[in-house]
Amino acid sequence: MPRMALGLAYDGSFWQGWQTQPGGLTVQDKVESALARFLDQPVSTICAGRTDTGVHALEQVVHLDTQADRRLESWVRGLNALLPDSIAVQWAKPVSDSFHARFSAISRSYIYIVRNTRVRSPLMHGRVGWVYHSLRLAPMRDAARRLIGEHDFSSFRSSQCQAASPVRTMQEVSIEQYGDFYLFKFRANAFLHHMIRNLMGALLYVGQGKQEPDWMDELLAQRDRRRAAPTFSPAGLYLSGVEYPDEHGLPSRDASQALLTHVGLSWPTI
Repeated sequence: MPRMALGLAYDGSFWQGWQTQPGGLTVQDKVESALARFLDQPVSTICAGRTDTGVHALEQVVHLDTQADRRLESWVRGLNALLPDSIAVQWAKPVSDSFHARFSAISRSYIYIVRNTRVRSPLMHGRVGWVYHSLRLAPMRDAARRLIGEHDFSSFRSSQCQAASPVRTMQEVSIEQYGDFYLFKFRANAFLHHMIRNLMGALLYVGQGKQEPDWMDELLAQRDRRRAAPTFSPAGLYLSGVEYPDEHGLPSRDASQALLTHVGLSWPTI
C-alpha cells in the first residue's frame, strides 16, 4: 500500500498533546479526522515523536498508508482547508514502505525559549517560558555540556514514561542569550516522556544559582527523579525538526530561524 509522509506545524496551546484520547482534543485526533474527510476513509497516522499538552511543533513528521490518489498540492491545501487554524500541513511527499516516521528518524530537535524578566508578558503567554529570577548563562552552559553523550536519563524521566530503556544519546545542548530571552536547543536520538521539561528545570536551577553545574553529573549518576528539579512549564517548548537518512528524500530545514523571527528575535551574526 502506498505510503505518504506529511510535515506538520501546530500550536499546542489548544490541544492535549499529540496522542489520540477519548475526548478527541489532541492534534492526532484532528489530523486523522481531516484525513478521513479528505481521503473518504478512516486513516491511522504514526508520528516522529509525541508532544505533551501545550507543546508546539514547527516540524512534526507523520506517515500514513492509503490507496487514495491525490495531487501533492492537494495533500497540503486540501487538508489545511479541513484543519483548525492552529494545525497546518507544511509539505507532503510519497515515501517507500521502508520509511517509518518514528523508527527511521536519526534524531529529534527541540527548542525552548525562556523570557527572563521581572514581569510576565500576556502577549507571549504560551509561546515562551517565563522565569523572573535572574539567570546566569555561563553556569547553565557548563551544566549543559555534561549532558552530551550516552547517559541513563532516569533522573529526568516522568513516572508515566513507557520507554523500554532510559538510555538516550544527547547529541547537542546549546544555550544562547538574546537580551531578555534564552534559547535552549536539544538534539538527541530520542527523548523520554517529560525529559526536556525536566532537564529545563535542572538547568534553570543552575542558572538561578540554586545548584552548581556539577549537580548535573550527580543527577545523571543517581538516576533518581526525586532528586532533580521540578518539571518546567511546557510553554515555550517546540519540536523544531526531525532528521532522517538522505535516502528518504524528505525536506530538511532548520526551523530555528522561523521560531526566533516569530518572537521578534534573530540569530547573532558571528
